[in-house]
Amino acid sequence: MTRLYAILATVVLAVGLGAMWLLTLGGRSDDQFAQCRSGQIAGGSAAIGGPFELINGKGETVTDKDVITEPTLVYFGYTFCPDVCPFDMSRNAEAVDILAERGQSVTPLFISIDPDRDTPEVMADYAFNLGGKTIALTGTPEQVKAASQTYKTYYKAHDKSDEYYLVDHSTFTYLMTPEHGFLEFFNRDDTAEQMADKVGCFLEQI
Repeated sequence: MTRLYAILATVVLAVGLGAMWLLTLGGRSDDQFAQCRSGQIAGGSAAIGGPFELINGKGETVTDKDVITEPTLVYFGYTFCPDVCPFDMSRNAEAVDILAERGQSVTPLFISIDPDRDTPEVMADYAFNLGGKTIALTGTPEQVKAASQTYKTYYKAHDKSDEYYLVDHSTFTYLMTPEHGFLEFFNRDDTAEQMADKVGCFLEQI
């Protein structure tokens, strides 16, 4: 049943993103990123993303302005995730490496939706193991919930009486910049090469 809720939440988010695009950018001809946006659902809505306050691997409180200092790929997941999160974050890191080879700098950002297990120490190890410029953040349950709501993501933990509990969650990756906020999102079907090409298009317009 929880899987069904996760699927429904993802569908609702996708429909919502499409509706926001129609209301905000669909009829505009002055969109500097028009040529880069996906045909199915475009980004650019100010409704996705915004201020947050979380905790980094050193135990320091940081804000969105502290960590989103350049184009950033934002992903919400958890370190105990058995398959989806490792694949998605590895792909995001690979896309960042491809962009670096092309002379474009992007930061991969991981935000935990499992603060009970993802302590700052766990976040530090996670970022180190992914390598590169990866930033991994956690926070109090309240901070994590607020950040998730800001990015319109979904998550729901299974029974926590089981120490190996799983967490259902949405799996979008968001392209954010300090100047323009939310530009685009990527789903699990996008490859690292496709992501790099799309992100590169946006960066060339900035």
